[in-house]
Amino acid sequence: IKMIVPFAAGGGVDNAARLIARQMQTNLNVAIVIENRPGANGSIGGKGVQTATPDGMTLLFSASTHALAKQVMANAPYDPLTDFAYVARVGEAPLLMVIAPNLPQAKLKEVMDAARQNPEKWTAGLPALGAASHLGTLMLAKQGGFNLTTAVYKGTAPALTDVAGGHAQILIDSIISLQAMAKTGKVKPIVVTSAKRSSVMPNVPTAVESGFPRFVAESWYGIWAPKATPEDRLQFLNKAANEAVRQLTKSGAFEQLGIEPVTETIEEFRKYTGNYIAESSELLKGAGFKPE
Repeated sequence: IKMIVPFAAGGGVDNAARLIARQMQTNLNVAIVIENRPGANGSIGGKGVQTATPDGMTLLFSASTHALAKQVMANAPYDPLTDFAYVARVGEAPLLMVIAPNLPQAKLKEVMDAARQNPEKWTAGLPALGAASHLGTLMLAKQGGFNLTTAVYKGTAPALTDVAGGHAQILIDSIISLQAMAKTGKVKPIVVTSAKRSSVMPNVPTAVESGFPRFVAESWYGIWAPKATPEDRLQFLNKAANEAVRQLTKSGAFEQLGIEPVTETIEEFRKYTGNYIAESSELLKGAGFKPE
């Protein structure tokens, strides 16, 4: 089985994909090869799966970004809601907000106040348009009542490098991708966006605790297949993915990355995606976002 990840190796999506693929490979005794195909906001990898033979041997492992292709791209090459078959949603991860290590601010309110007073001195990195990080950044500006300049990168790694070097000031992205550099002090952690603190960085407060009860956002991960994949194959893969999630949860491997496990039926995944697109569209529209 080929599992295509539409982002660069080493990011949060890639790490989660490799964990799931390894466990499914062990369980099914079938080789599962990860292929990274980054570019065009995840749509190059997405297109590779959409046009693949629908036999369940080519899968897409992506994040919530995949669901919002039509909302953030002026010419999206497909409709994620109707042009793919759903396999399984496997996990959620809170977002972590970090700032450049050379900045004096240490609390969320201090960052918001500084950005409101001197907006020209604050730029937020976006790993991809429509990613959970993008929605989290819009939420930050909305909650703080200020305009925030954003710079779009080709994934988390280059954005994180720029924040660590002080070339960009803010990055909000999955805790999976940011925790290593936040723990070593290369970037400064400010808040997590989950309702409760994350077990992987228990010392970092939530935005809710910091006085912003509506600043709650998360990234999520799922597996899709080409649209015409037979139903029995999809059900088989759904069971296999859910079993892998259960084992990774039991072994503690998910928790180490900061992933909250999800096991759902195909229908639950489809329904969740529809609701997620509707809610996210409202947020993008409210922020005056125009597809690029």
